[in-house]
Amino acid sequence: MSDHVQTNGRFGTAVSASATQRNRVLRNTYWLLALSMLPTVLGAWVGVSTGITASLTGGLGLIVFLGGAFGFMFAIEKTKNSAAGVPILLAFTFFMGLMLSRLLAMVLGFSNGASLIMMAFGGTAAVFFGMASLSTIIKRDLSNMAKFLFIGAILIVVAAVANVFIQSSALMITISVLAVGVFSAFILVDLKRVQDGEETNYISATLGVYLSLYNVFQSLLMLLGVFGGDRE
Repeated sequence: MSDHVQTNGRFGTAVSASATQRNRVLRNTYWLLALSMLPTVLGAWVGVSTGITASLTGGLGLIVFLGGAFGFMFAIEKTKNSAAGVPILLAFTFFMGLMLSRLLAMVLGFSNGASLIMMAFGGTAAVFFGMASLSTIIKRDLSNMAKFLFIGAILIVVAAVANVFIQSSALMITISVLAVGVFSAFILVDLKRVQDGEETNYISATLGVYLSLYNVFQSLLMLLGVFGGDRE
C-alpha cells in the first residue's frame, strides 16, 4: 500500500514537472515573440527609409527572399538548442522586416497608408489573441488539421511564386484571403502543440508562430491596400 502511494506521488511529480515545462516553454515563446517584433520594426524602418529593397522586384526579389529566409530558418534549426539560437532568430526577424518594407512603402504611398498599416496590425493582433485564447479551450488533437494546413501552405507558396511572374491581381487577392485563413489556423495549431507538450523548444515555437503572424499581417495589408487604398 505504501509503495502504491509513493508511486502515485512520483507520477504526480512527473505530471507537475511536465506542466511546469509546458508553461515555461509557452511563456518563453510569448516573450521571444514580443522581442522579435523589435528587429522586425527596425528592419522595416530601415527598408522604408533607405529604399534598399526597392530594386528587389520580380525574380531577383524572390531569390533574395527565399534564399535569405530558408537560409536563416536552416541556421535557426541548427542552433535552436544553443546560445546562438536567439540572436539568429532575431537577425531573421530583422531580415523579414527588411523584406516587408517594399509592401509598407507601397501602402504608405496612399494618403491613408498609415491607417491601413495600423488596421492590418490591429487585425493581426486580434487573430493572435483569438487563436491563443482558443488554444487554451480546445481539447482535441489538431494533428490532422496541421497536415491539411501544411498542404495549404505549400499551395499558397507555389501560387505566390507563380504570381511573381503572372502578376494577376485576382490571384493575389485569392492568395491573400487563403493565407489569412491558413496561417491564422497555424497559430492555433502551433500554440496548441506547445500547450500539449509536443513542442518543447521555445525558439522553434516562436519561429512557427512568427511566420504565421508575418503572413497574416502581410496578407491583410495587401487586401487593405487593394480595397481601401486612397491615392487622393
